[in-house]
Amino acid sequence: MKWMKFKIKTVTKAEDIIISALYDIGLEGAQIEDKVPLTALEKEQMFVDILPEGPQDDGVAYLSFFVEEGEDGSPLVNGESRTVDQIREEIRTELEELRSFLDIGEGSVAVDETEDIDWINNWKKYFHQFTIDDVLVIPSWEEVQTGDEDKLVLHIDPGTAFGTGMHDTTQLCVRQLRKYITNKTRILDVGTGSGILAILSLMFGAREAVGTDLDPCAAEAVRQNKLANHIPDESFALMIGNIITDQEVRDRAGYECYDIVVANILADVLVLLTPVIVHQLKRGGIYITSGIIDDKERTVREAVEAAGLEILEVTYQGEWVSVTARKP
Repeated sequence: MKWMKFKIKTVTKAEDIIISALYDIGLEGAQIEDKVPLTALEKEQMFVDILPEGPQDDGVAYLSFFVEEGEDGSPLVNGESRTVDQIREEIRTELEELRSFLDIGEGSVAVDETEDIDWINNWKKYFHQFTIDDVLVIPSWEEVQTGDEDKLVLHIDPGTAFGTGMHDTTQLCVRQLRKYITNKTRILDVGTGSGILAILSLMFGAREAVGTDLDPCAAEAVRQNKLANHIPDESFALMIGNIITDQEVRDRAGYECYDIVVANILADVLVLLTPVIVHQLKRGGIYITSGIIDDKERTVREAVEAAGLEILEVTYQGEWVSVTARKP
């Protein structure tokens, strides 16, 4: 099998947001090449005594996305046959939209063909267990280590399409959820992906979770992670569709019936989501958002307040922001 490789030259600060934006057009499983120094935690997890000095970080990054070729040799995106030019143009359009508010560097797009490699599983070499406060997040292919038995253990297999929980925005949401969840909480997780936030909410004691996602791949990811964490089907329901634009999805989700709505998605999407999702929240309900790059904080805050919500707190981690609000 052969794959088309779309390689983008950008800057390290734009890596996360470009990956998120291109995921929305069906490009998944990014390979990242940069010269960012390893963190102390990453060094500890490598089990080597001495690490060679790496090259100095020049701020440049390369993001590669691999697209499977169909039987006729044309690339397949979300199961649909596309031309290389179509995909390249969609990438360029997304990059130019991002460039309007973010430094993405050169933003060039190179295309190449590569032989079949196990890139789908290669990322597993770099995803190891880690903690968010007293929560141990562990992939399905690792075992709980001695000394971690007292932690709350979340078994997660994100697959190629969704996050691992290591990102700052996920951790911001986790900490906010823990503050507000009770044993009566009914939670709606918009953009649930692999189900990390919804599953953790149930583990924190929430009564019921509902998730929505645009990507049909979420169904299998959520199913596997529910099984891995012994979550009953009736505790966590999933709907595939766009809750912003799809009336049927909104009707199925229900109105004024959630104690918490959490959305860890891009700021521009939050601006569109907020005036819609406010109708799903109960009076007094909590709205937790992240996925907000720091220079977009004001934009999201304004959208939240314009929807009639009262901002309770704004929290930060790295260059990312979480806004938590309440419906009066």
